[in-house]
Amino acid sequence: MRAAALYSAAGSLLLTTLTTTTPAQAAPPAHGSAEARGTAVAAERAAAAGIDFGSCPKAEDLPGGMRCGTVGVPLDYAHPDGKQLRLTVSRVRATHKDPGNPKRKVPRQGALLYNPGGPGGSGLHFPLVGLVPEWKRIAGAYDLVGYAPRGVAPSAPLSCQDPGDFFKGPRPAPTQPSDAYKKERAAEAEAYARGCAARAGESLRHYHSLNNARDLEVVRAALGEERLSFMGASYGTYLGALYAELFPARVRRMVFDSVVNPDPSLVWYRNNLEQSEAFEDRWDDFKAWIAGHDAVYGLGDTPRQVQNSYEEASGRLAAEPAGGTVGPAQLQGAFLRAGYYDDYWPHRAEALSAYLKGDPQPLIDQAGTRTAKGAKGAENANAVYTAVECNDAAWPTDFEVWDRDNTRLARRAPFETWDNVWTNLPCAYWRVPRQRPLDVRTVPGELPPTLILAAERDAATPYEGALELRRRLSGSVLVTERDAGTHGIAGGPNACVNGHLEAYLLEGRLPARNASCAPRPEPEPEPEPSKVP
Repeated sequence: MRAAALYSAAGSLLLTTLTTTTPAQAAPPAHGSAEARGTAVAAERAAAAGIDFGSCPKAEDLPGGMRCGTVGVPLDYAHPDGKQLRLTVSRVRATHKDPGNPKRKVPRQGALLYNPGGPGGSGLHFPLVGLVPEWKRIAGAYDLVGYAPRGVAPSAPLSCQDPGDFFKGPRPAPTQPSDAYKKERAAEAEAYARGCAARAGESLRHYHSLNNARDLEVVRAALGEERLSFMGASYGTYLGALYAELFPARVRRMVFDSVVNPDPSLVWYRNNLEQSEAFEDRWDDFKAWIAGHDAVYGLGDTPRQVQNSYEEASGRLAAEPAGGTVGPAQLQGAFLRAGYYDDYWPHRAEALSAYLKGDPQPLIDQAGTRTAKGAKGAENANAVYTAVECNDAAWPTDFEVWDRDNTRLARRAPFETWDNVWTNLPCAYWRVPRQRPLDVRTVPGELPPTLILAAERDAATPYEGALELRRRLSGSVLVTERDAGTHGIAGGPNACVNGHLEAYLLEGRLPARNASCAPRPEPEPEPEPSKVP
């Protein structure tokens, strides 16, 4: 997920042309709009039809104990009788078991629907968390329900290019790209935007966050739930915030885990600038951790020395890609993922150490070319990510704006800045009319109390987003994991966080005021390298 607010050394980045050179924006939907009426029609139909749960699609590799079905939603909610999409939904029934008391039968509290973020992530595997000890109490009370949002395979999957062409490796990763390199990447971004339009046609404009929130309402109705119990992580928190604004009376319980800043002035261009800045801090955390284990990895006993080791590896990969596929960009991508999850830290450090000592295989395993199936899934996820974020809000259409803002930002935050530009740059060339982001705000009594979870040093969704959402949702309570940076903290190793999660979902109980939890332990070096994504 790409996220939140930004600033610069001069006080603000140059964003003056952000809203003056973009395609037309649609007005925010009124509650009595055609889309609102269409959502009510679709939800009524879904409630009558329900979901016929059976076997899951073979391509999803889901276990036999999980059941799947589909829900029909309108492509365009202003025309609910028009083209329909089928969203795939997965479910594991509540176990009714209390892991602490085998003799007690736990009453069912309904369905807990989950969105993992992205946009472009699939939640179909979510019900499997009921097998994890940290989730067993929640799995006793709730049907665990996941789904693939519109555009995410197998729910009317989007594609913008041949998956075989999606991963281009090896590639450079300049932190100070030349004008020629910028021109090359801008041409690629424009071609990608054309590919999205060519493959999706007129349907492309209907893949956006407001429709994703309406889809949630239809899925709720199809599940037979009077009110929605929902957990969203990362982008899923923005989706949940939109749902809370559009359908507050339909909310039962709602958990926001690792929060996208919902301020409409930040969605999405400015959000991504803030994310790039935050990743620099997280990269510093990772380097300090590696330096603290120099006896294991031999990459340097200071963060500066670790940075030198990383740059040495990047330089070698530029001259001779590992396995013919891993260049500087692939190295950067692998280490960027470690910025999301500190569980990756030992694996990445071991791979870098092994590479510099003459063994490239761990790095190839972690950063190399994906299988054909993996490439297809990644291209689909990227297509949905691009469509949703480009459709959701205004973006600068003049590359000079991107260049000014990110050149300035890269002086102090070089690690992710330009990679983030290349990921989002197709939005500069998008010609589909944009939505106008909702100004999410609730007044006392409008929305049931909600739970917000955030790690203080999360880079993917910087902490300010959680503070902003707390200000906007009346009655919400924030639980902070202090001095920690893993992205997504619900149901993880922090017992304090999980205690607040269980108290809320199982009893409807929140802390009297905003609470904090001590950080989870830092990862420990592993004796043998392991293969991770």
